[in-house]
Amino acid sequence: MLIFDAHLDLSMNALEWNRDLRWTVEDIRKSEKGMSDKPDREKNTVSFDAMRKGQVGLCVATQIARYVKRDSKLPGWNSPEQAWAQTQGQLAWYKEMEREGHLISICNSEDLKQHLDLWKDPKADSPIGYILSLEGADSIVTLDHLERAWEQGLRAIGPAHYGPGTYAHGTDSVGGIGRKGKELLKKIASLGLILDATHLCDQSFWETMKVYEGPVWASHNNCRKFVNHNRQFADEQIKELIDRKAVIGIALDAWMMVPNWVRGVSTPQSMGVTLDLMINNIDHICQLAGNTEHVGIGTDLDGAFGKEQSPADLDTIADLQSIPERLKKKGYAQSDIENIMHNNFISFLLRTWN
Repeated sequence: MLIFDAHLDLSMNALEWNRDLRWTVEDIRKSEKGMSDKPDREKNTVSFDAMRKGQVGLCVATQIARYVKRDSKLPGWNSPEQAWAQTQGQLAWYKEMEREGHLISICNSEDLKQHLDLWKDPKADSPIGYILSLEGADSIVTLDHLERAWEQGLRAIGPAHYGPGTYAHGTDSVGGIGRKGKELLKKIASLGLILDATHLCDQSFWETMKVYEGPVWASHNNCRKFVNHNRQFADEQIKELIDRKAVIGIALDAWMMVPNWVRGVSTPQSMGVTLDLMINNIDHICQLAGNTEHVGIGTDLDGAFGKEQSPADLDTIADLQSIPERLKKKGYAQSDIENIMHNNFISFLLRTWN
């Protein structure tokens, strides 16, 4: 079954982890043997080969570069201009992968329809479609830069990532959107960009919902019902997104799936983290909505974590193909399963772009 993954940090892996995603997952792991600069070395799960094997024919692929002030403990770039330059390097990588036929940019409904036709009967080397998204807006030096990003193919944007940002407050911070945030939201709406509500702290989330009336989704966000942390959505936030016809992608980072996870200590096996926990999050959103039209897949696989912090029963992204059978066992009909695996995000895009 075709899978739409609403959040993959492909260019970050290529440029910052120095992973050649044209290699197999196994070959990338072998190349990282003995490396210790990052905790997920030798534990990657994503490559173009694995995506094709898992029929992940569509994804939302990110640019990401945080600007941090001098007193911040978060990693990042020391100026917005440096962060912008990093996203431009990431864009250059996407374009190179397009030239080689591994990726194809999806910018409008016609692009999407043509790509879906291609993936009705994909070949072993069929290009993977990607919608370009910016995770955290701190690299947007001025609103003119956002307009330039749109012209370059950007189609979705999250105002914040972790900590306090230029335009909004993100995960593990408290604060609102302020004047700059409101100006950004106005520009997002005028360009027809999709607002990604992922990572907004509670205050910024509700202030954003108060003033923003354009299309919104959450590319990779789980339910606070299962893990009581500000990174997850409370039921009231989920209901707000449902009312706005949004789709929420469920993520596979273990600490977002099970409570009391301790980084570097807990393991997926010891904490019972499996893909069934993803099903629980999917089902909870469906119960709140009363239908299957507002939830999808947004794995965040290899988003600065690997197998050490992924479901124990997932070796590569290709293993997402076990989700339909799990949903079937949960009582979901075939049409509902197709909604969750790809149709919801596709319908959102066709509705937004028409």
